[in-house]
Amino acid sequence: MEERGVSSLQKAKTQIQGETQEGSGAWNIIPWRKLEEQVFSIQKRIYQASLHGKIKEVQELQKLLTKSQAARIIAVRKVTQENTGKRTAGIDGIKSLPPEKRLDLAESIHPKYWKGYKPKPVRRVWIEKPGKTSKRPLGIPTIQDRALQALIKIVMEPEWEARFEPRSYGFRPGRSAHDAIEHIFSTIRQKPKYVFDADIKGCFDNIDHQALLEKIHTYPAIRKLIKAWLKAGVLEGQEFLETEKGAPQNSVISPLLANIALHGIEEIAKKNIKRGKKNQSS
Repeated sequence: MEERGVSSLQKAKTQIQGETQEGSGAWNIIPWRKLEEQVFSIQKRIYQASLHGKIKEVQELQKLLTKSQAARIIAVRKVTQENTGKRTAGIDGIKSLPPEKRLDLAESIHPKYWKGYKPKPVRRVWIEKPGKTSKRPLGIPTIQDRALQALIKIVMEPEWEARFEPRSYGFRPGRSAHDAIEHIFSTIRQKPKYVFDADIKGCFDNIDHQALLEKIHTYPAIRKLIKAWLKAGVLEGQEFLETEKGAPQNSVISPLLANIALHGIEEIAKKNIKRGKKNQSS
């Protein structure tokens, strides 16, 4: 199955290289549906293995997926064509890529090139908060860093989807605020319930790097990449700022990392509430 997808991609690359950028439609002949099916098939196996606590099998499947040309091509499509920040440049100044360069980018994020890989600092951009005078910082990685982050997200997300609390909804595939509203409605419509409201101040800005890396507990190659992204630093104008904590907002992988950092907070809240009720009754 993978071999058929690879041969189709090689055919597309040959056609792209033989055409002009203006007239090229060869990127569109890539068999996207086949590639998505290949990737989903491995992701499903990762999910099942994680669900049953088979950590070694999870990691072997993740290594397989990072080498998959299908996964790397899809990762590049996400950052160059699908994501909302696809035309925002990092410090590399690259806003868009022609089709032949997209295929080269997919090749450059193969695991065989990870040794010695060092991500560039993110470019800081300040945007206004809706309805407020204050602004929040965004960190824009380079296009290569974004592509590699998209690949690692494809690889890690199924493992953690099997582990996350069933009633968390933020930044998760196939879930939205409407799902959360529906669950709240179905929970409280029979009788009144207490609501625990918590606002985590500067969540992305205050993630503890060491605690997060220990919690991820993945194999060394991916752990090294994630650590490098967390420590890459920020370039604001001409000033370089080190990052000792936090994960840059607007980074492809940051929402997943934030969810991992927050994983378990529901159980902690439940235990504290039960302990509080017990103390009140005594």
